[in-house]
Amino acid sequence: MPTAAGGTLEDEQRYRAGAYGLLAALLRAAPEQALLDHLLALSPQSDAELDALAEAMASLADAARSHSPAQIEAEYQNLFIGVGKGEVVPYGSWYLTGYLMEQPLSDLRDDLRALGFERSVDTHEPEDHAAAIFEVFSVMISDNSGLSEQERFFDSHMKTWLERFFTDLGNARSADFYKPVAQFGAAFFKLELAYLSMRS
Repeated sequence: MPTAAGGTLEDEQRYRAGAYGLLAALLRAAPEQALLDHLLALSPQSDAELDALAEAMASLADAARSHSPAQIEAEYQNLFIGVGKGEVVPYGSWYLTGYLMEQPLSDLRDDLRALGFERSVDTHEPEDHAAAIFEVFSVMISDNSGLSEQERFFDSHMKTWLERFFTDLGNARSADFYKPVAQFGAAFFKLELAYLSMRS
C-alpha cells in the first residue's frame, strides 16, 4: 500500500494495523457512540491509487453521522444474529465448507497456536469470525511480524473468503450502515492483496 507523501514504513504499518483494528471493532459488535465519533474524524488519504478507499471512508463517515447506536444495533442483530441465523454468516468455515466449526477453523487454530495466540476464556465466538481474524492480523502487523509470515496467514485464512464476505455484506437486505463498512472492507482488502504481493 502506498504511503502518504513523506510517510515512513512505520507510518504505513500503523495505518494497516489501524484499518484492520477498525474493521474488527465494527464487525465484533454494533459500534457505540465513541466509535461512531472516531469514524467522523477519518481523514481519507489523497493518493490517486486510494480513490476507492477514500470514497469508502467518506461514505463510512456519512453513515456514522446519520445513524444512532440504537439503529445500528438493530441492523447488526438482523445481519449477523437473526432468529437462528443472520443474513450474513461471518465465519471462514461457513464460506469455505458451508458449515460451521469445520477444518478451516482447525487449521486456523493450529496457526494461531504456532504464532503464540491463545483463546480467551471469555471468548465465545469461534476464532474464524471475521472480526477475530482482523484483530489477530492487526496485532501481527503491530508486533512487526515479517511480511512473508503475514502473507502466509493472509493467503491461508483471509484471501480465500473475505472478498465474498464483504460482497455479501454489502448486498444484504438489512445493510444500511454496514453497506459502507463492506465498501471500506472490500477496498482495503483489494489494496492489501496488492501490497502483500508486492512487498513479499
